[in-house]
Amino acid sequence: MKKATKVLTLALAVVMLTGVLTACGGGSKNGDTLTFGTNAEFPPFEFVTSNGVIGEYDGIDMAIAKQIADANGMTVAIENMEFDSLLVALQNGQIDAVIAGMTATDERRETVDFSTTYYTATQVMIVKEDSDITKATDMADKKICVVQGYTGEVCVQGMGYSYEAFKKGTEAVLELVNGKCDVVVIDSATAQKYVGDNEGLKIVEDASAFESEEYAIAVQKGNTELLDKINASIEKMLSDGTINELAVKYTEETSAE
Repeated sequence: MKKATKVLTLALAVVMLTGVLTACGGGSKNGDTLTFGTNAEFPPFEFVTSNGVIGEYDGIDMAIAKQIADANGMTVAIENMEFDSLLVALQNGQIDAVIAGMTATDERRETVDFSTTYYTATQVMIVKEDSDITKATDMADKKICVVQGYTGEVCVQGMGYSYEAFKKGTEAVLELVNGKCDVVVIDSATAQKYVGDNEGLKIVEDASAFESEEYAIAVQKGNTELLDKINASIEKMLSDGTINELAVKYTEETSAE
C-alpha cells in the first residue's frame, strides 16, 4: 500500500510539473486558441449583442482581439468577467491576455506587462442637462457614481470625494437617470454611448482635472513571445488606420442605437 501511494504521489508530481512547465511557456495556454479576458459592460469597446464579431461579444476591443488572433493563425476565445477579476485571472493562467479598455497604469505594470497603446481616452462627467456641474470641483457636495475598478473611481478617490461604486456602467447611469445621484464619472467614449441612449443627459469635460489615459492589452509578466505577437498586430492596425476606423465605426453605431 505504501509503495502504491508513493507511485501515485510521483505520478501526481509529474502531472503538476508538466502543468507548471506548460504555464511558463511563452505562448497561449492553448496553442491553437488565444483567450482574452474582458468585461463586456463597456461600450463601444466591449458589449454583448445578438451577433457580435466574436460570438455574442462585439466592440472595438473585440474586433482588435479577433484580428490579433487571425493574424497569428489562432482561434479567438472570450472570457467575460468582472473588471476587478481580470488581472487575477491573467496571473492565474485562466486567460492569455486582457483586453477591456484597460489603462496601463504604473501600479498595474508591477504585476503584468502591457502592449503598445492602441487608444487614448480621458475621463468625463455625465450629468443631467439642467445640472449646475460645469467642472470637476463642482462635484464636491454632490452624489457621485462610478464603476468599480474603472479609472473614474481612481480619479474621484484622488480628489477626496465620497462616491458610490457599481459593477456596471449601466447601473451607475440608471442612478443618474432616476435622480438618485448627480454625476457619473466614466471614460469619454463610453459616456457618449450612455448619453446617446438616455435623453436629458449631457457630458461635461474638465481637462484640468482629468488627464488622458492609454488603453493597452495586458499579458502575464515575462510573456514576451505573446506580447511581441500582440504588439506586431497592434502596430500594423495603427499604421494602416484599422483601429481608427474601428473606433469611428463602433462609436457611431453605438451612439445611433
